[in-house]
Amino acid sequence: MKLNKLKIGKTETSGNLLLAPMADVTNLAFRLLCRQNGADLTYTEMISADALLNENRKSILKGLSSPEDRPFGVQLVGSSPEKLREAALFIEDEYKPELIDVNMGCPAKRIIGTGCGSALLNSQKLVYEIISELTGVLKTPVTAKIRILRSEEKTLEIARLIEEAGASALTVHGRRAEQMYSENSDLTAIRAVKQELSIPVIANGDIRDEESAEAALDFTGCDGLMIGRAAMGNPFIFRRIRHYLETGERLELDRQVRQLEDFENYIALLEKYDLQTSTNLRMHAHWFTKGLHGSRQIREKINNLKDGKAMIELIKDFSREKY
Repeated sequence: MKLNKLKIGKTETSGNLLLAPMADVTNLAFRLLCRQNGADLTYTEMISADALLNENRKSILKGLSSPEDRPFGVQLVGSSPEKLREAALFIEDEYKPELIDVNMGCPAKRIIGTGCGSALLNSQKLVYEIISELTGVLKTPVTAKIRILRSEEKTLEIARLIEEAGASALTVHGRRAEQMYSENSDLTAIRAVKQELSIPVIANGDIRDEESAEAALDFTGCDGLMIGRAAMGNPFIFRRIRHYLETGERLELDRQVRQLEDFENYIALLEKYDLQTSTNLRMHAHWFTKGLHGSRQIREKINNLKDGKAMIELIKDFSREKY
């Protein structure tokens, strides 16, 4: 069995499969759906420290949780140690997450253009200041998520500084920022970080199915796996990987039925937590219909709809026509 427990600070999970923080994706409804499918720990979308301190309603909504959404982490993005500290203290008091994560890996131009995300990796001093500022005042364990650098030694230097500053865990995405999501994730670089640190290290990047999950765990020796883009519209991936790691067998499934059920559950959760107006439903519908029979025609018609239930009926009608 390769599905080990994961302990970060005082939080211990029954497994080591994590949902990555993703902008416009990991709202409360989607996190709950992934958790129902076997995710052991989930993270919110990244929340801008500046926006949160300016009482931006959308940013405040991103931290929304529920008793079923435990344990969960809130990810913060920013470049000012002082503002990040103030925002983290607010999050600790308001949302009471099990973990507070600092985004040091986002490669998006709009993020690095403000000196945030992976741009932070250009300054070892700032990386250390940010983590130590948070760990010095928070009761909540602090984690960080980084991308690798061109030089392995510089990646290891950053990783060591994050640990020395008091972080309780580190997630490493095995691509450089300039690669965005192209080329393959570098498992060798992730393994080097794991071998260097004593805190838990989570592998991220190209965890897309059962075999890639097993290979990443075996090769890197990491304490857990973080799944990102492969979960978009496909929360069932957690159940598939968990089953495979525990039994060595693949789950047989009807993709058409399973994705429709997941999308229906997602719509119901959005309604339950009043998140419809703050979610790009069409974008999520496109992800949930990816790979289905006639998905191109379905997506074209979905673009004319705004209501989730109407989208579900459209997919059902199309399926009935096909079969």
